[in-house]
Amino acid sequence: MTFFHTVGRWIGKQLGDKRPKTNIAALDGVRAIACLTVLDYHINLMTRDTHIWNPTNSSHLFLSAIALAGASGVTLFFVLSGFLLFMPYVKAMLFDNDWPATRQFYLRRVLRIIPGYYVALFVMILVIHPEYLQPDHLRDLGLFLTLFMDSIPETFQKLNGPFWTLAVEWQFYLLLPLLSILFAFIVHRVDTGSLRRRIWTLTFCLLGLFAWGLFSRYWGVYFTNHPTETFLVPRPVLNVLMFFLYGYDGKFLEDFAIGMLVSLCFVYAQHRSFGQRFNRRMRRLSPYLWGAGILLLMLMAMWNFNQGYPHTWAFLDSLHYTFNWLGEGSIALGFGLCVAAILFGPVGLQWFFTLAPLRWLGLISYSLYMWHLPLLIFFMTNVGYRIEGSGLPGYGLYLLWALLVIVPISFLLYIFVEKPFIKLSDRLRQKKTPPSPPVEKRRMESERAEEKQEERIAVHAAP
Repeated sequence: MTFFHTVGRWIGKQLGDKRPKTNIAALDGVRAIACLTVLDYHINLMTRDTHIWNPTNSSHLFLSAIALAGASGVTLFFVLSGFLLFMPYVKAMLFDNDWPATRQFYLRRVLRIIPGYYVALFVMILVIHPEYLQPDHLRDLGLFLTLFMDSIPETFQKLNGPFWTLAVEWQFYLLLPLLSILFAFIVHRVDTGSLRRRIWTLTFCLLGLFAWGLFSRYWGVYFTNHPTETFLVPRPVLNVLMFFLYGYDGKFLEDFAIGMLVSLCFVYAQHRSFGQRFNRRMRRLSPYLWGAGILLLMLMAMWNFNQGYPHTWAFLDSLHYTFNWLGEGSIALGFGLCVAAILFGPVGLQWFFTLAPLRWLGLISYSLYMWHLPLLIFFMTNVGYRIEGSGLPGYGLYLLWALLVIVPISFLLYIFVEKPFIKLSDRLRQKKTPPSPPVEKRRMESERAEEKQEERIAVHAAP
Protein backbone atom coordinates (compact mmCIF):
# COMPACT_ATOMS: atom_id res chain seq x y z
CA MET A 1 0.00 0.00 0.00
CA THR A 2 2.88 2.36 0.79
CA PHE A 3 4.31 1.90 -2.70
CA PHE A 4 1.02 2.71 -4.41
CA HIS A 5 0.44 5.65 -2.07
CA THR A 6 3.89 7.03 -2.94
CA VAL A 7 3.29 6.55 -6.65
CA GLY A 8 -0.09 8.25 -6.35
CA ARG A 9 1.43 11.24 -4.56
CA TRP A 10 4.16 11.52 -7.21
CA ILE A 11 1.62 11.42 -10.04
CA GLY A 12 -0.48 14.03 -8.26
CA LYS A 13 2.58 16.25 -7.86
CA GLN A 14 3.49 15.93 -11.53
CA LEU A 15 -0.05 16.85 -12.52
CA GLY A 16 -0.01 19.82 -10.17
CA ASP A 17 -3.25 18.68 -8.61
CA LYS A 18 -3.63 21.09 -5.67
CA ARG A 19 -7.15 22.29 -6.30
CA PRO A 20 -10.00 21.80 -3.85
CA LYS A 21 -12.79 19.43 -4.77
CA THR A 22 -15.31 22.04 -5.89
CA ASN A 23 -18.17 21.89 -8.36
CA ILE A 24 -15.89 23.38 -11.05
CA ALA A 25 -13.09 20.92 -10.26
CA ALA A 26 -15.66 18.17 -10.83
CA LEU A 27 -15.54 19.07 -14.51
CA ASP A 28 -12.05 17.55 -14.64
CA GLY A 29 -13.81 14.27 -13.98
CA VAL A 30 -16.45 15.05 -16.58
CA ARG A 31 -13.72 15.69 -19.13
CA ALA A 32 -12.15 12.33 -18.23
CA ILE A 33 -15.51 10.66 -18.81
CA ALA A 34 -15.71 12.30 -22.25
CA CYS A 35 -12.27 11.01 -23.19
CA LEU A 36 -12.80 7.52 -21.77
CA THR A 37 -16.12 7.32 -23.61
CA VAL A 38 -14.39 7.95 -26.93
CA LEU A 39 -11.59 5.51 -26.10
CA ASP A 40 -14.10 2.80 -25.18
CA TYR A 41 -16.08 3.56 -28.34
CA HIS A 42 -13.04 2.79 -30.49
CA ILE A 43 -12.41 -0.40 -28.50
CA ASN A 44 -16.05 -1.38 -29.10
CA LEU A 45 -15.69 -0.77 -32.83
CA MET A 46 -12.53 -2.88 -33.06
CA THR A 47 -13.89 -5.73 -30.98
CA ARG A 48 -17.12 -5.67 -32.98
CA ASP A 49 -15.21 -5.83 -36.28
CA THR A 50 -13.07 -8.72 -35.01
CA HIS A 51 -16.22 -10.59 -33.88
CA ILE A 52 -15.39 -10.46 -30.20
CA TRP A 53 -18.95 -9.28 -29.62
CA ASN A 54 -22.10 -9.04 -31.70
CA PRO A 55 -24.10 -5.80 -31.43
CA THR A 56 -27.24 -7.31 -32.99
CA ASN A 57 -27.62 -10.01 -30.35
CA SER A 58 -31.20 -9.58 -29.16
CA SER A 59 -30.23 -10.23 -25.53
CA HIS A 60 -28.32 -6.93 -25.20
CA LEU A 61 -29.54 -4.51 -27.86
CA PHE A 62 -29.78 -1.61 -25.43
CA LEU A 63 -26.25 -2.21 -24.14
CA SER A 64 -25.07 -2.38 -27.76
CA ALA A 65 -26.70 0.98 -28.39
CA ILE A 66 -24.83 2.52 -25.44
CA ALA A 67 -21.55 0.89 -26.49
CA LEU A 68 -21.78 2.34 -30.00
CA ALA A 69 -22.86 5.79 -28.80
CA GLY A 70 -19.41 6.54 -27.38
CA ALA A 71 -18.59 8.93 -30.20
CA SER A 72 -20.87 11.36 -28.37
CA GLY A 73 -17.97 11.95 -26.00
CA VAL A 74 -16.90 14.42 -28.68
CA THR A 75 -20.12 16.33 -28.09
CA LEU A 76 -19.44 16.47 -24.35
CA PHE A 77 -15.98 17.93 -25.07
CA PHE A 78 -17.56 20.67 -27.20
CA VAL A 79 -20.18 21.46 -24.53
CA LEU A 80 -17.43 21.78 -21.90
CA SER A 81 -15.41 24.07 -24.16
CA GLY A 82 -18.38 26.36 -24.71
CA PHE A 83 -19.08 26.45 -20.97
CA LEU A 84 -15.59 27.17 -19.70
CA LEU A 85 -14.20 29.47 -22.37
CA PHE A 86 -17.31 31.67 -22.46
CA MET A 87 -17.33 32.33 -18.69
CA PRO A 88 -15.07 35.45 -18.68
CA TYR A 89 -17.16 37.00 -21.46
CA VAL A 90 -20.40 36.35 -19.57
CA LYS A 91 -18.97 38.08 -16.50
CA ALA A 92 -17.97 41.07 -18.60
CA MET A 93 -21.37 41.34 -20.30
CA LEU A 94 -23.52 40.87 -17.22
CA PHE A 95 -21.52 42.60 -14.50
CA ASP A 96 -19.22 44.97 -16.43
CA ASN A 97 -16.07 43.06 -15.48
CA ASP A 98 -12.93 43.78 -17.48
CA TRP A 99 -13.19 42.46 -21.02
CA PRO A 100 -10.87 39.45 -21.58
CA ALA A 101 -7.76 40.41 -23.55
CA THR A 102 -8.16 38.97 -27.05
CA ARG A 103 -4.45 38.76 -27.72
CA GLN A 104 -3.87 36.88 -24.49
CA PHE A 105 -6.78 34.56 -25.23
CA TYR A 106 -5.33 33.57 -28.60
CA LEU A 107 -1.81 33.23 -27.21
CA ARG A 108 -2.96 30.84 -24.51
CA ARG A 109 -4.98 28.78 -27.01
CA VAL A 110 -1.92 28.51 -29.26
CA LEU A 111 0.39 27.43 -26.44
CA ARG A 112 -2.14 24.94 -25.13
CA ILE A 113 -3.11 23.29 -28.41
CA ILE A 114 -0.46 23.65 -31.08
CA PRO A 115 2.68 22.10 -29.45
CA GLY A 116 1.01 18.82 -28.50
CA TYR A 117 -0.86 18.63 -31.76
CA TYR A 118 2.18 19.31 -33.94
CA VAL A 119 4.26 16.74 -32.05
CA ALA A 120 1.53 14.14 -32.58
CA LEU A 121 1.03 15.15 -36.21
CA PHE A 122 4.68 14.93 -37.25
CA VAL A 123 5.43 11.75 -35.29
CA MET A 124 2.43 10.02 -36.84
CA ILE A 125 3.38 11.23 -40.32
CA LEU A 126 6.99 10.08 -39.98
CA VAL A 127 6.18 6.72 -38.40
CA ILE A 128 2.76 5.73 -39.78
CA HIS A 129 1.86 7.91 -42.79
CA PRO A 130 5.03 9.06 -44.62
CA GLU A 131 2.93 9.46 -47.80
CA TYR A 132 1.88 12.90 -46.49
CA LEU A 133 5.42 14.09 -47.21
CA GLN A 134 4.96 13.36 -50.92
CA PRO A 135 4.15 16.24 -53.33
CA ASP A 136 0.67 14.90 -54.15
CA HIS A 137 -0.29 15.22 -50.48
CA LEU A 138 0.95 18.76 -49.89
CA ARG A 139 -2.55 20.26 -50.02
CA ASP A 140 -3.76 17.74 -47.45
CA LEU A 141 -0.73 18.39 -45.25
CA GLY A 142 -1.45 22.11 -45.47
CA LEU A 143 -4.99 21.53 -44.14
CA PHE A 144 -3.62 19.54 -41.22
CA LEU A 145 -1.06 22.25 -40.44
CA THR A 146 -3.69 25.02 -40.52
CA LEU A 147 -6.33 22.94 -38.67
CA PHE A 148 -8.84 22.85 -41.49
CA MET A 149 -8.70 19.09 -42.02
CA ASP A 150 -12.38 18.83 -41.10
CA SER A 151 -13.43 20.69 -44.25
CA ILE A 152 -13.02 18.19 -47.10
CA PRO A 153 -13.58 14.42 -47.37
CA GLU A 154 -9.95 13.78 -48.38
CA THR A 155 -8.72 14.83 -44.92
CA PHE A 156 -11.78 14.29 -42.71
CA GLN A 157 -10.98 11.53 -40.16
CA LYS A 158 -7.78 10.73 -42.05
CA LEU A 159 -4.23 10.24 -40.72
CA ASN A 160 -5.58 10.03 -37.16
CA GLY A 161 -9.34 9.84 -36.63
CA PRO A 162 -9.64 12.22 -33.65
CA PHE A 163 -7.68 15.02 -35.34
CA TRP A 164 -10.73 16.42 -37.14
CA THR A 165 -12.29 17.48 -33.84
CA LEU A 166 -9.21 19.54 -33.00
CA ALA A 167 -9.96 21.53 -36.14
CA VAL A 168 -13.52 22.19 -34.94
CA GLU A 169 -12.23 23.26 -31.52
CA TRP A 170 -9.55 25.49 -33.01
CA GLN A 171 -12.02 27.26 -35.30
CA PHE A 172 -14.31 27.82 -32.31
CA TYR A 173 -11.39 29.45 -30.48
CA LEU A 174 -10.84 31.78 -33.42
CA LEU A 175 -14.53 32.63 -33.53
CA LEU A 176 -15.33 32.98 -29.82
CA PRO A 177 -13.88 36.48 -29.15
CA LEU A 178 -15.58 37.81 -32.29
CA LEU A 179 -18.91 36.22 -31.35
CA SER A 180 -18.60 37.63 -27.85
CA ILE A 181 -17.99 41.14 -29.19
CA LEU A 182 -21.11 40.80 -31.34
CA PHE A 183 -23.16 39.55 -28.38
CA ALA A 184 -21.84 42.37 -26.17
CA PHE A 185 -22.84 44.93 -28.80
CA ILE A 186 -26.38 43.54 -28.93
CA VAL A 187 -26.64 43.31 -25.13
CA HIS A 188 -25.57 46.91 -24.62
CA ARG A 189 -27.79 48.17 -27.43
CA VAL A 190 -30.88 46.96 -25.57
CA ASP A 191 -29.49 47.50 -22.06
CA THR A 192 -31.46 49.88 -19.84
CA GLY A 193 -29.46 49.11 -16.73
CA SER A 194 -31.52 46.00 -16.03
CA LEU A 195 -29.57 42.83 -15.30
CA ARG A 196 -32.62 40.78 -16.15
CA ARG A 197 -32.77 42.36 -19.61
CA ARG A 198 -29.09 41.68 -20.17
CA ILE A 199 -29.60 38.03 -19.25
CA TRP A 200 -32.58 37.59 -21.55
CA THR A 201 -30.85 39.36 -24.42
CA LEU A 202 -27.75 37.18 -24.09
CA THR A 203 -29.97 34.11 -23.80
CA PHE A 204 -31.67 34.94 -27.10
CA CYS A 205 -28.25 35.49 -28.71
CA LEU A 206 -27.15 32.04 -27.63
CA LEU A 207 -30.42 30.48 -28.76
CA GLY A 208 -29.78 32.14 -32.11
CA LEU A 209 -26.34 30.53 -32.23
CA PHE A 210 -27.91 27.16 -31.42
CA ALA A 211 -30.50 27.68 -34.17
CA TRP A 212 -27.74 28.60 -36.64
CA GLY A 213 -25.95 25.37 -35.75
CA LEU A 214 -29.08 23.36 -36.52
CA PHE A 215 -29.83 25.30 -39.70
CA SER A 216 -26.29 25.07 -41.05
CA ARG A 217 -26.28 21.33 -40.38
CA TYR A 218 -29.61 20.94 -42.18
CA TRP A 219 -28.51 22.70 -45.35
CA GLY A 220 -24.98 21.33 -45.06
CA VAL A 221 -26.24 17.74 -45.08
CA TYR A 222 -28.52 18.54 -48.02
CA PHE A 223 -25.86 20.17 -50.20
CA THR A 224 -23.28 17.53 -49.31
CA ASN A 225 -25.68 14.82 -50.48
CA HIS A 226 -26.63 16.84 -53.61
CA PRO A 227 -23.30 18.02 -55.06
CA THR A 228 -24.90 19.65 -58.13
CA GLU A 229 -27.52 21.67 -56.24
CA THR A 230 -27.01 25.31 -55.28
CA PHE A 231 -28.83 28.31 -53.78
CA LEU A 232 -28.53 31.98 -54.78
CA VAL A 233 -24.87 31.64 -55.78
CA PRO A 234 -23.02 29.37 -58.25
CA ARG A 235 -22.06 26.01 -56.86
CA PRO A 236 -18.28 26.76 -56.82
CA VAL A 237 -18.99 29.79 -54.61
CA LEU A 238 -21.26 27.69 -52.42
CA ASN A 239 -18.47 25.13 -52.05
CA VAL A 240 -16.16 27.85 -50.72
CA LEU A 241 -18.83 28.98 -48.25
CA MET A 242 -19.39 25.39 -47.11
CA PHE A 243 -15.65 24.92 -46.61
CA PHE A 244 -15.66 27.61 -43.90
CA LEU A 245 -19.24 27.49 -42.60
CA TYR A 246 -19.95 23.76 -42.59
CA GLY A 247 -16.90 21.70 -43.52
CA TYR A 248 -17.58 18.04 -44.12
CA ASP A 249 -19.61 17.22 -41.00
CA GLY A 250 -20.57 20.59 -39.52
CA LYS A 251 -18.94 23.09 -37.17
CA PHE A 252 -20.96 21.90 -34.13
CA LEU A 253 -21.97 25.39 -33.06
CA GLU A 254 -25.14 23.96 -31.51
CA ASP A 255 -22.92 22.02 -29.06
CA PHE A 256 -20.86 25.06 -28.09
CA ALA A 257 -24.05 27.12 -27.73
CA ILE A 258 -25.47 24.67 -25.18
CA GLY A 259 -22.29 24.92 -23.13
CA MET A 260 -22.41 28.71 -23.35
CA LEU A 261 -26.02 28.72 -22.12
CA VAL A 262 -25.02 26.63 -19.10
CA SER A 263 -22.15 29.06 -18.52
CA LEU A 264 -24.59 31.98 -18.49
CA CYS A 265 -26.74 30.23 -15.88
CA PHE A 266 -23.75 29.32 -13.74
CA VAL A 267 -22.16 32.78 -13.76
CA TYR A 268 -25.45 34.44 -12.85
CA ALA A 269 -26.10 31.93 -10.05
CA GLN A 270 -22.66 32.53 -8.53
CA HIS A 271 -23.16 36.28 -8.16
CA ARG A 272 -23.49 37.03 -4.46
CA SER A 273 -26.00 39.86 -4.77
CA PHE A 274 -28.22 38.92 -7.70
CA GLY A 275 -28.08 35.17 -8.22
CA GLN A 276 -28.88 33.67 -4.81
CA ARG A 277 -32.54 32.91 -5.54
CA PHE A 278 -31.71 31.46 -8.95
CA ASN A 279 -28.93 29.38 -7.38
CA ARG A 280 -31.31 27.87 -4.83
CA ARG A 281 -33.83 27.11 -7.54
CA MET A 282 -31.24 25.37 -9.71
CA ARG A 283 -30.04 23.32 -6.76
CA ARG A 284 -33.59 22.09 -6.16
CA LEU A 285 -33.95 21.25 -9.84
CA SER A 286 -30.60 19.48 -10.09
CA PRO A 287 -31.92 15.89 -9.67
CA TYR A 288 -34.56 16.52 -12.32
CA LEU A 289 -31.98 18.02 -14.70
CA TRP A 290 -29.79 14.95 -14.21
CA GLY A 291 -32.68 12.55 -14.79
CA ALA A 292 -33.87 14.40 -17.89
CA GLY A 293 -30.33 14.54 -19.30
CA ILE A 294 -29.70 10.82 -18.77
CA LEU A 295 -33.06 9.86 -20.28
CA LEU A 296 -32.45 12.05 -23.32
CA LEU A 297 -28.95 10.58 -23.80
CA MET A 298 -30.34 7.04 -23.58
CA LEU A 299 -32.97 7.87 -26.19
CA MET A 300 -30.29 9.38 -28.43
CA ALA A 301 -28.16 6.22 -28.03
CA MET A 302 -31.10 4.15 -29.24
CA TRP A 303 -31.77 6.57 -32.11
CA ASN A 304 -28.11 6.48 -33.13
CA PHE A 305 -28.06 2.68 -33.04
CA ASN A 306 -31.21 2.53 -35.14
CA GLN A 307 -29.44 4.61 -37.79
CA GLY A 308 -26.82 1.89 -38.27
CA TYR A 309 -29.12 -1.05 -37.62
CA PRO A 310 -32.56 -0.05 -38.98
CA HIS A 311 -35.75 -1.61 -37.59
CA THR A 312 -34.15 -2.38 -34.23
CA TRP A 313 -36.70 0.01 -32.71
CA ALA A 314 -39.42 0.48 -35.33
CA PHE A 315 -40.79 3.70 -33.82
CA LEU A 316 -37.52 5.43 -34.74
CA ASP A 317 -37.48 4.33 -38.38
CA SER A 318 -39.56 7.27 -39.56
CA LEU A 319 -37.04 9.68 -38.00
CA HIS A 320 -34.05 8.33 -39.92
CA TYR A 321 -33.28 11.49 -41.88
CA THR A 322 -34.19 13.83 -39.02
CA PHE A 323 -31.26 12.47 -37.00
CA ASN A 324 -28.79 13.91 -39.53
CA TRP A 325 -29.54 17.50 -38.50
CA LEU A 326 -31.30 17.22 -35.13
CA GLY A 327 -29.34 14.40 -33.49
CA GLU A 328 -26.19 16.35 -32.59
CA GLY A 329 -28.06 19.21 -30.94
CA SER A 330 -30.21 16.77 -28.97
CA ILE A 331 -27.15 14.94 -27.64
CA ALA A 332 -25.61 18.29 -26.69
CA LEU A 333 -28.80 19.23 -24.83
CA GLY A 334 -28.66 15.96 -22.89
CA PHE A 335 -25.06 16.59 -21.87
CA GLY A 336 -25.84 20.23 -21.06
CA LEU A 337 -28.56 19.14 -18.62
CA CYS A 338 -26.16 16.69 -16.97
CA VAL A 339 -23.37 19.28 -16.67
CA ALA A 340 -25.80 21.77 -15.14
CA ALA A 341 -26.96 19.09 -12.69
CA ILE A 342 -23.36 18.46 -11.62
CA LEU A 343 -22.58 22.17 -11.24
CA PHE A 344 -25.65 22.86 -9.10
CA GLY A 345 -26.03 19.40 -7.63
CA PRO A 346 -25.41 18.07 -4.13
CA VAL A 347 -22.04 16.81 -2.95
CA GLY A 348 -23.20 13.25 -3.50
CA LEU A 349 -23.60 13.86 -7.23
CA GLN A 350 -20.32 15.72 -7.55
CA TRP A 351 -18.34 13.22 -5.47
CA PHE A 352 -17.70 10.73 -8.27
CA PHE A 353 -16.38 13.37 -10.65
CA THR A 354 -13.95 14.73 -8.05
CA LEU A 355 -12.21 11.40 -7.45
CA ALA A 356 -8.47 11.96 -7.84
CA PRO A 357 -7.79 9.23 -10.47
CA LEU A 358 -10.63 10.51 -12.62
CA ARG A 359 -9.45 14.11 -12.37
CA TRP A 360 -5.89 13.04 -13.23
CA LEU A 361 -7.22 11.37 -16.36
CA GLY A 362 -9.04 14.60 -17.11
CA LEU A 363 -5.79 16.54 -16.92
CA ILE A 364 -3.99 14.23 -19.38
CA SER A 365 -7.05 13.80 -21.59
CA TYR A 366 -5.62 15.90 -24.46
CA SER A 367 -2.71 13.51 -25.05
CA LEU A 368 -4.89 10.52 -24.22
CA TYR A 369 -7.41 11.64 -26.81
CA MET A 370 -4.87 12.27 -29.56
CA TRP A 371 -2.82 9.11 -29.11
CA HIS A 372 -5.28 6.42 -28.06
CA LEU A 373 -6.50 5.45 -31.54
CA PRO A 374 -3.13 4.78 -33.24
CA LEU A 375 -2.04 2.81 -30.17
CA LEU A 376 -5.27 0.79 -30.28
CA ILE A 377 -4.78 0.16 -34.00
CA PHE A 378 -1.26 -1.09 -33.29
CA PHE A 379 -2.67 -3.54 -30.75
CA MET A 380 -5.45 -4.70 -33.04
CA THR A 381 -3.03 -5.24 -35.93
CA ASN A 382 -0.54 -7.24 -33.89
CA VAL A 383 -2.82 -8.96 -31.39
CA GLY A 384 -6.49 -8.26 -32.06
CA TYR A 385 -6.76 -10.15 -35.35
CA ARG A 386 -5.26 -13.22 -33.67
CA ILE A 387 -7.94 -13.35 -30.98
CA GLU A 388 -11.01 -12.96 -33.21
CA GLY A 389 -14.14 -14.37 -31.68
CA SER A 390 -12.55 -14.73 -28.23
CA GLY A 391 -15.37 -12.99 -26.41
CA LEU A 392 -14.95 -11.35 -23.01
CA PRO A 393 -11.26 -12.34 -22.50
CA GLY A 394 -10.35 -10.67 -25.80
CA TYR A 395 -12.22 -7.52 -24.79
CA GLY A 396 -10.33 -7.56 -21.50
CA LEU A 397 -7.01 -7.57 -23.34
CA TYR A 398 -7.95 -4.32 -25.07
CA LEU A 399 -8.80 -2.77 -21.70
CA LEU A 400 -5.49 -3.93 -20.22
CA TRP A 401 -3.63 -2.43 -23.19
CA ALA A 402 -5.40 0.87 -22.60
CA LEU A 403 -4.66 0.84 -18.86
CA LEU A 404 -1.06 -0.39 -18.93
CA VAL A 405 0.21 1.20 -22.14
CA ILE A 406 -1.99 3.99 -23.51
CA VAL A 407 -2.60 5.82 -20.23
CA PRO A 408 1.09 5.81 -19.12
CA ILE A 409 2.24 7.01 -22.55
CA SER A 410 -0.34 9.80 -22.42
CA PHE A 411 0.86 10.76 -18.94
CA LEU A 412 4.47 11.05 -20.16
CA LEU A 413 3.38 13.12 -23.16
CA TYR A 414 1.50 15.46 -20.82
CA ILE A 415 4.57 15.87 -18.60
CA PHE A 416 7.15 16.36 -21.35
CA VAL A 417 5.14 18.01 -24.17
CA GLU A 418 2.08 19.76 -22.74
CA LYS A 419 3.22 20.89 -19.31
CA PRO A 420 6.24 23.01 -20.38
CA PHE A 421 4.01 25.12 -22.62
CA ILE A 422 1.34 25.42 -19.92
CA LYS A 423 4.03 26.85 -17.62
CA LEU A 424 5.25 29.16 -20.38
CA SER A 425 1.71 30.45 -20.85
CA ASP A 426 1.42 31.15 -17.13
CA ARG A 427 4.78 32.98 -17.06
CA LEU A 428 3.84 35.17 -20.03
CA ARG A 429 0.58 36.06 -18.36
CA GLN A 430 2.29 37.02 -15.11
CA LYS A 431 4.76 39.27 -16.92
CA LYS A 432 1.94 41.22 -18.52
CA THR A 433 0.15 41.85 -15.20
CA PRO A 434 1.11 45.33 -13.86
CA PRO A 435 1.83 45.86 -10.15
CA SER A 436 -1.20 46.70 -8.04
CA PRO A 437 -1.95 48.24 -4.63
CA PRO A 438 -2.23 45.62 -1.87
CA VAL A 439 -6.04 45.37 -1.75
CA GLU A 440 -6.40 45.41 -5.51
CA LYS A 441 -3.52 42.96 -5.80
CA ARG A 442 -5.25 40.49 -3.50
CA ARG A 443 -8.47 40.84 -5.49
CA MET A 444 -6.65 40.25 -8.76
CA GLU A 445 -4.78 37.25 -7.33
CA SER A 446 -8.10 35.76 -6.28
CA GLU A 447 -9.54 36.33 -9.75
CA ARG A 448 -6.43 34.88 -11.41
CA ALA A 449 -6.65 31.79 -9.21
CA GLU A 450 -10.27 31.33 -10.24
CA GLU A 451 -9.49 31.87 -13.91
CA LYS A 452 -6.50 29.52 -13.75
CA GLN A 453 -8.75 26.85 -12.27
CA GLU A 454 -11.23 27.33 -15.09
CA GLU A 455 -8.40 27.35 -17.65
CA ARG A 456 -6.91 24.07 -16.46
CA ILE A 457 -10.29 22.39 -16.56
CA ALA A 458 -11.15 23.83 -19.97
CA VAL A 459 -11.22 21.48 -22.91
CA HIS A 460 -8.59 22.69 -25.29
CA ALA A 461 -8.87 19.78 -27.67
CA ALA A 462 -11.87 17.66 -28.07
CA PRO A 463 -12.22 14.26 -29.52
